[in-house]
Amino acid sequence: MREIEASCITEKVKELCMEANYDLPKDVLLAFQKAKEAEESPLGVSILEQLQRNAEIARNERVPICQDTGFGVVFIELGEDVKISGGSLKEAITEGVRQGYGEGYLRKSICHPFTRKNTGDNTPPIIHIDLVPGEKLKIMVAPKGGGSENMSRVTMLKPSDGIEGIIDFVVNRVKESSGNPCPPIIVGVGIGGTFEYAALLAKKALLRHVGSSNADPELAGIENNILNKINNLGIGPMGLGGRTTALAVHIEMHPCHIASLPLAVNINCHASRHKEIIL
Repeated sequence: MREIEASCITEKVKELCMEANYDLPKDVLLAFQKAKEAEESPLGVSILEQLQRNAEIARNERVPICQDTGFGVVFIELGEDVKISGGSLKEAITEGVRQGYGEGYLRKSICHPFTRKNTGDNTPPIIHIDLVPGEKLKIMVAPKGGGSENMSRVTMLKPSDGIEGIIDFVVNRVKESSGNPCPPIIVGVGIGGTFEYAALLAKKALLRHVGSSNADPELAGIENNILNKINNLGIGPMGLGGRTTALAVHIEMHPCHIASLPLAVNINCHASRHKEIIL
């Protein structure tokens, strides 16, 4: 049994909150460059160049990529042979988010659903914990902005809707969203499971390396099909026209009930922010 101090977890979560908001991952930056080279709209090219410059300034000057520094969403893979000492795991994560958003001068965006009173420190975060074999603890912090989250949907298709029904729903969701989620976007798609699990699959899909293909050839083909259809919509960077509406479509799938076909679409803006560490 391996022990990990709660204070260590707090410190790492604090750092990850700040790093995720200051430093876009290299796969996202590479996707910007590839999109710029393929973009046919001069205005679209100019916008992509501005996104590249914005990311560079954020990284070099240690300032947020976007004024919306997001909801603190934390994914944990907890080894079954790990013991958290000196406090609880959830309390340690929450304190890390509190400190990260305070010390990093990150906007606090979390409020009461009815009164809209701000909690003042961007807590409580959303925490997803998976138990895995071993004695390691993996922490991934993925700040999620409100604009793109608002464009996300969960639906329960009929089994007879099949693959075409899935493709149509995802493409139409992007079409209806238009420029609201600050394209170019990354589209996470969760298929199967249950109502709530499809949504979790869609969000986890956003954590994949941007542009990576699903290991299942059939799903990889569907990802490519949807991406092409989305980029033929003409929405373009920031909704001002062009071929680069989405940088990637990522699908994750799970078996479902014989009477159901759950489907979730979780859209991420161009600032696909996430940082991780393994303790």
